[in-house]
Amino acid sequence: MRFPRSIDRSLDHCVLPTADLAVARGRLEALGFTVAADAAHPFGTGNCCVFFADGSYLEPLSRVAPQAARKAESAGNVFVQRDSVFRKQFGDEGFSAVVLGTTDADEDHARFAGAGISAGSPLSFSRPFRDVDGREATASFRLAFAAPENANGHFFFTCQRVNLPAAGRGALETHANGVTGTARIVMLAAAPDDYAGFLDAFSGERHQIPATEEIVLKLANAELTVITPDIYKTRYGLDRVPASGRFDLAAIVFQCLDLAGLRDHLKVRQVLFAEHDGAVIVPPAAGQGAVFVFEESSP
Repeated sequence: MRFPRSIDRSLDHCVLPTADLAVARGRLEALGFTVAADAAHPFGTGNCCVFFADGSYLEPLSRVAPQAARKAESAGNVFVQRDSVFRKQFGDEGFSAVVLGTTDADEDHARFAGAGISAGSPLSFSRPFRDVDGREATASFRLAFAAPENANGHFFFTCQRVNLPAAGRGALETHANGVTGTARIVMLAAAPDDYAGFLDAFSGERHQIPATEEIVLKLANAELTVITPDIYKTRYGLDRVPASGRFDLAAIVFQCLDLAGLRDHLKVRQVLFAEHDGAVIVPPAAGQGAVFVFEESSP
């Protein structure tokens, strides 16, 4: 399959299921993040996002209207269906999906279907958006879904912002912990190369193979990496085996302007953290479904 090199894919966001948005908000604020106001989807889920200056963001996701979510799931809403599959397998706290930005979700869906990786029909929806100053607008989106074999409940999709709110979010992109963006998403697999073809087909880009047993997909604002548990332990000092020994979304690595300031902040807020090879590592907790790794970056 040939991929158009004009596509300059960016990481859009990461979906972090949580049982309670209030708990997620408290946890993320304790880590020094500025958290946006709660927002509800028209199909029973809601979020409280953390936006970054590089255009990426975190989406803590909860089922704020369970009855509406069940109705949407029964009606074939792929987003809610996939969320349900993940929660049934892993519980209400975790890291379920990686999302790339797109200008044409329908084109992506056609590519996914042609490559045999489509996870279901595209989804269009709108929701209210409120910035830090309380200004409101309506945001509209169209999503196209994909999933690799043996994904164990995890999934991927592209997000087309059909209507962009005029309300600004600049203040929401400034964080007390000094984070400016996402450096990489860390995925685990016993055999990383098994997922190279999927990542290429999903992104429309070409992966790289470093000297180590690792797959790297470079995006405009971040990297997607698939590594073995052994490399994960060496690189981050952590033991983790993919669910069913196959595939896992394990960690989000952030770019941080001031690790010393971050350490001080975490100590004041009594947040447990470790240090490994110059990075600050915060283990998952309620409201934080992935390992968070903070690496120092230049201004």
